[in-house]
Parts: sequence; C-alpha cells; structure tokens
Amino acid sequence: MLRLHSRSLDRTREIGVALHITGGKVLGAEFAFADLTTQGSAIAAIDGSAPAVALRLDATGLLVLPGIVDIHGDAFERHIMPRPGVSFDIDVALRDADRAMLACGITTAFHGVTWSWEPGLRGAGNARALVAALERLRPRLGADTRFHLRHEIFNLEAEAEIFDWLGSGRIGVLAFNDHTPAIFKGAVRAGKIAKMAERTGLSDADFMALARQVFDRGDEVPASVARIAQAARNAGVPMLSHDDASPAMRRDYRALGVGVAEFPLTVETAREASAAGEAIVFGAPNVVRGGSHLGCPGAEEMVREGLCSILASDYYYPSLPLAPFILAGNGSASLPDAWRLVSQAPAMALGLADRGAIAPGMRADLVLVDEGPQPRVVATIVGGRLAHLADQRILAGASAAAQAA
Repeated sequence: MLRLHSRSLDRTREIGVALHITGGKVLGAEFAFADLTTQGSAIAAIDGSAPAVALRLDATGLLVLPGIVDIHGDAFERHIMPRPGVSFDIDVALRDADRAMLACGITTAFHGVTWSWEPGLRGAGNARALVAALERLRPRLGADTRFHLRHEIFNLEAEAEIFDWLGSGRIGVLAFNDHTPAIFKGAVRAGKIAKMAERTGLSDADFMALARQVFDRGDEVPASVARIAQAARNAGVPMLSHDDASPAMRRDYRALGVGVAEFPLTVETAREASAAGEAIVFGAPNVVRGGSHLGCPGAEEMVREGLCSILASDYYYPSLPLAPFILAGNGSASLPDAWRLVSQAPAMALGLADRGAIAPGMRADLVLVDEGPQPRVVATIVGGRLAHLADQRILAGASAAAQAA
C-alpha cells in the first residue's frame, strides 16, 4: 500500500488534484456501492474512469457521505475561553476549532457568535474581533467557515453596526436571540446568573444591575428587531429565531421573514413551524445524550414526529457525526434520512444549493466514515481537497504525477 509523505499530502491539498474514491458505499438517493471522482472543487462523476492524474482513496468498508453543514456551532468559544477568565488568541483558537470540526466531518461551519449587551466573551469587542478573524483566516481554514451572528435583541446599541455588516456581506446567517427571560426567571436564577456573570467578568450584583438597565428598554426592542429583519431580507441573509417559546412567537417572527425555527421550546411551537413548512433545528447533543439538558423537547422524539428537519452541533462538535447513527440504530429514521438532517437539509435552509448531496456537479464536500461499533470519521474532503485524514491505509495509490506534486 502506497504511503505519501507529508509534503506530498500537503501539496495535494493546495492544488486540489483529482480524487478517485473507490470501493465505498456512497449515499446518493440511497446507499449504493460506487466509485466517485472529483475534479477541482466539484464532484466530476460517479462510476466514471479515473483521471490520469488522481489521488486514489480506497474506501472499502467505509461509507461515503455528503459533508456536514453545521448551521449553528458555538463550541469554538471554549477554544477561546476554556476556563472563565482564561482567554487565548482568537487566531489560535479558530485554527484549533477548525481541526476539531474537520475531524468530525464538518465541511461547512457557521460559527454562532453571540453579540450581547454583556461585556466579555459575548460582548461587542469579541464579536468584532471574531468577524475580522474569520475573514482573515478563512482562506487558510480547512472547513468553509462563515459567520453566524446571534443577535441578542436587547442589544440595541448594535443595530447600526449590524446594518453595516449585513450590507457588506459579513454575516452568513442571522439569528434573533433573547436570553433575558432566563435571567429574571427565579427557578434558574442562581446557576444561570453565576454562569453568565463568570463569562462577563462582572460580579453577580453588577451583572444583575446591568441586566435590569438593559431590560428597562424593552419597549424599544420590537421596532429594532423589525428594522434588522428588513435589512437582512434586503441583503438576502437567511434568518433564524432562537428559542421560540410559543406558537405566537413563531408567527411573529414568520411575519418578519424569519423562516427557520431554531430550538423551539415547546412541541406546540415546533408543530406551528412544521405546519408552515419551515425548517426546524434541534441540537445533535440532545440526540447523543438522550434528551435535552434544559428540559426542552427531546430531539429524537421530534425527529420521529417529523418536527425536526435539521440537527446542529450547538455546543459539541462530535455530536454531529454520531447523532444520525444513533437515530438509525434506534429506528427513529433511516440512516440516509438521518444523515440529511446534518447535510442536505441545513444546506437547503441556508440557500447553499451547491452542497449537502452527492451528485455530479455538486461541491466535493465528502466524509468517509467507518461505521464501527463506534462511527469514526476517517477522512474529510472539502471542496475537493483532502482536509483531514485519520487513517493512511486508505491512501491506496496515486498516479506518479500526484506523488510528485
């Protein structure tokens, strides 16, 4: 079996040589054994002949799946601040998060960056630094990484800058968040306040004083949300509403053109979104853990009921490649349908028509998975480039030109 040294492998990533993936079980409409060829950044052919210059990957015993599209992941925050008050350089953190995502088969990532009225990790300075860092680093990151702005709707001072970011194409997706109800809900106050205060660097008392000051401007919030939603529609940026608490709230956001319900808090709210044909997002960690850690609807039950169309990594990247296999193993969905929850469905909801499925002409974002007893990502291909390799044994052979590249 041929081994490519690291310089050759790095070079194949840089120039994006053709790949010829043989022997794998490929997910098209259903699973079928097929060979697959990429050329440049696209899938060139299924069961076509190998190009003269190609890196051949032996996928025997592996599944060949569309790359994962993560509509909402904020686990990168722990790469920036692994402990309260302990921060690392943003560039270092984002590169580390990129490696973690690629190892989980995530080929398109929307980093969920919360811009709140709070100081600290979710404050204005960090949001600005993150959008700038993503733009600077994007050409050097393995995954196609984009900016998902999680706008805290009481953050009224941010409105003008958000308009500018929307107009200049800096935002890939916009979500409307409101975490103030949790702050003033007595049943969860002690634990919630301590956690939120930690990431701001404020004392509990100072944090609560700031929260009350912000909350007093609540009558200004609806008009601000409407203006931002209009700006997003004008810019063609897809919008999500986060933690919809009731069917009425979902209808209110729908009226503003917000077409994706992200983590609805009640089954009735999910049904409201489903009846309108809207995409519904739940967390893959919810599936992997067997339920919500917050007492919200169980994602697996929502999948069975047809009330979940997308799974997101939320706070834990490894949950995304695992959740579809758990759903299939429990009989909650077929594996093809379960995998579409993390690939084709989020791509469609975000208007990314070039990815999420395996077919000629589609973007060559692919994941090779060993089902295991424990599913394992063996290789991740992004835009036709081998971005992650966990087992060199699949490097079955390459043309002389590919070896010399």
